[in-house]
Amino acid sequence: MGLVVQKYGGSSVADAEGIKRVAKRIVEAKKNGHQVVVVVSAMGDTTDELIDLAEQVSPMPSGREFDMLLTAGERISMALLAMAIKNLGHSAQSFTGSQAGVITDSVHNKARIIDVTPGRIRTALDEGNIAIVAGFQGVSQDKKDITTLGRGGSDTTAVALAAALDAEVCEIYTDVDGVFTADPRVVKKARKIDWIAFEDMLELAASGSKVLLHRCVEYARRYNIPIHVRSSFSGLQGTWVSSEPLVQKTQQQGDKPVEQAIISGVAHDTSEAKVTVVGVPDKPGEAAAIFRTISDAEINIDMIVQNVSAASTGLTDISFTLPKAEGRKAIDALEKNKSGIGFDSLRYDDQIGKISLVGAGMKTNPGVTADFFKALADAGVNIELISTSEIRISVVTRADDVNEAVRAVHTAFGLDSDSDEAVVYGGTGR
Repeated sequence: MGLVVQKYGGSSVADAEGIKRVAKRIVEAKKNGHQVVVVVSAMGDTTDELIDLAEQVSPMPSGREFDMLLTAGERISMALLAMAIKNLGHSAQSFTGSQAGVITDSVHNKARIIDVTPGRIRTALDEGNIAIVAGFQGVSQDKKDITTLGRGGSDTTAVALAAALDAEVCEIYTDVDGVFTADPRVVKKARKIDWIAFEDMLELAASGSKVLLHRCVEYARRYNIPIHVRSSFSGLQGTWVSSEPLVQKTQQQGDKPVEQAIISGVAHDTSEAKVTVVGVPDKPGEAAAIFRTISDAEINIDMIVQNVSAASTGLTDISFTLPKAEGRKAIDALEKNKSGIGFDSLRYDDQIGKISLVGAGMKTNPGVTADFFKALADAGVNIELISTSEIRISVVTRADDVNEAVRAVHTAFGLDSDSDEAVVYGGTGR
């Protein structure tokens, strides 16, 4: 048996009973002959509560001390889990991200992993221990400061450790039984996917699917680490995310590859806002000036649309979407550079939502686009922005229309399950 990396989300370790349940599952893997490395998130909504607390003492908390605060949640989880495992008669050692060798750049609150040097983890495993690692955190390469990886960073920690340790698989345990064709909190008839390719999962993650973080999937694809997404609340098989199709055992046909569906799923995201730069001179270099300003402010953008310029004025409007949390920073940066860019005004809208249809099969099925827009039209949903790739169509609508739009598209493409409703075992979705 080889080495397995397991990651448990906040809902799986939300309380003492959850921690003890997770400890039993980890010990079971150890008894089955695996070397086990475990990555844990903060308990329940601990991270959100720490953010709320920070905002009470500082209007815009950020930087080094904010990272120092937020990493406390994972350190609590790792220590309690190690205690629970020892209580079951097995040895365990807990490690912070820096102790585990997770080395990052120096960007606080959304650092990126540069390298993983898991020497202490290997030593702990060689000595027969189960290694428990605090997710979401690392140490900067230059200043040796504590850093955090941004929302969902524990998934990235787990995959990075799996790659560094040459693990057989990275198991991501969450509060649902796998990756579904839509968020089961919104679409009760969402269907669990048995296998999905890295490319489709990347698009779903980038489009708002909260099961896996985009960076986590990208890291797994780069190092070809299979991910098994499953629930810590049940013993069911989950969803395999890998480069090669999953092979299922069937009584009649023996080994049978799982075929990739035309449409993998429908994702949605209500965490974005839209900025419209009004009255931009329609000449070379203007768009570059706008997005250089945004880049210099270290803001990631998603969708971009430029209107056709008015013949009478020679001016155009450029709209783009970005995380709501970065909205004020983007507006301030653009206003500061208004004279250099030469636009008239800015409009900011945080009451939008994005719906995305994802599937590798759509590039060989010409009717997909028409069916997608018809489903939205039949649901009475108005479209504000459109963006496409070879395997994805995304639209921006009003935030109030998102849930109805997701359900309409899901049904229109025959993704509804005929079996029981999908189960969400825990978590607040906050």
